[in-house]
Amino acid sequence: MKQIYLLFRRGAIGGLVLALLLASMPQKTMAQDNKPSIDFFSGVNISLVDMTFFRQYNVLLNLTPGFKFDMGKHWQLAAQGKVYLVNTYNNSINTAYLSMLVLSKELKAGPVYLKGSTGLFSNARYGFDIKAFLPVTEWLAFEAQAGCTGLLSMAAGWAMSPIGRFTGTIGGDIYIPRWNTQLRGIIGTYVYTDWGFEAEAMRHFNHASIGLYAKWNNIAGQLNREGVTLAQSLMKGMDGGFKIAIMIPPYKRTHRTVNFRPASNFSTTYLLRGMDEYRDANRLYQTDPEENIRDGWFSRDLLQWGSHTMEPDFKYQEKEEKE
Repeated sequence: MKQIYLLFRRGAIGGLVLALLLASMPQKTMAQDNKPSIDFFSGVNISLVDMTFFRQYNVLLNLTPGFKFDMGKHWQLAAQGKVYLVNTYNNSINTAYLSMLVLSKELKAGPVYLKGSTGLFSNARYGFDIKAFLPVTEWLAFEAQAGCTGLLSMAAGWAMSPIGRFTGTIGGDIYIPRWNTQLRGIIGTYVYTDWGFEAEAMRHFNHASIGLYAKWNNIAGQLNREGVTLAQSLMKGMDGGFKIAIMIPPYKRTHRTVNFRPASNFSTTYLLRGMDEYRDANRLYQTDPEENIRDGWFSRDLLQWGSHTMEPDFKYQEKEEKE
């Protein structure tokens, strides 16, 4: 009980500070974002691992139910859980548990777009996070993210550490409208105290985005090991693969105060190595249950850049509800 009390006390204090900071800044939001609404949704996660002699595949199959409460003016409360239907991978994982609970606020302060978040993020991290995006031209933008988090996992019982680990990245984006192609590069320090860089190229199609990426990490690259040169470290620590985000139909939706729908997207990431020291390299967290490479961090009606300049994936029509 003491741990729960300390968690909610820290969350309340952090949320209050975040609210005061964001509310005090000049901001601009779209008029259509002023009407509160709540969405209930769910997706499906499937994991297959072929790494044991006794069983060809270990399988994880789980539902990811959640909700988003849009409180207006880009304030949002979101939550997500995991409910396992099949688990031959790790018997210590609970059948159902809470995986995300986040209060966030988006705003425009001058030329910079900001998003502040507090709560329980993905990858079992809780704490505070702020993201910034600065469009310079229609093809060039800069981005940054900074967070201070601790461990909070309910997957196999209660596990918690104090907030105090810093993560931060900074980078740039290039968007080529003619081919709907986005190039992105960042450098930073990550959740497990490692540091490195990532580079990716994404092509956005109707209702889908496909990307190739490469990354390097100082731990996987054994940069501090005696006798390892910088060139050897770059070879040892390089990893890569591809990412896919597919937006899930129906693409024409009716918007009510209370909405029930599938998850907005199916996303997957493939690593060429992805084992041992590469498994947790360059690891960050998400502050939105439906965050993906196609939509980025910000709402389409607030930020018009990159894939947000394309035709919207989902077209909404308002429906008046009977009293």
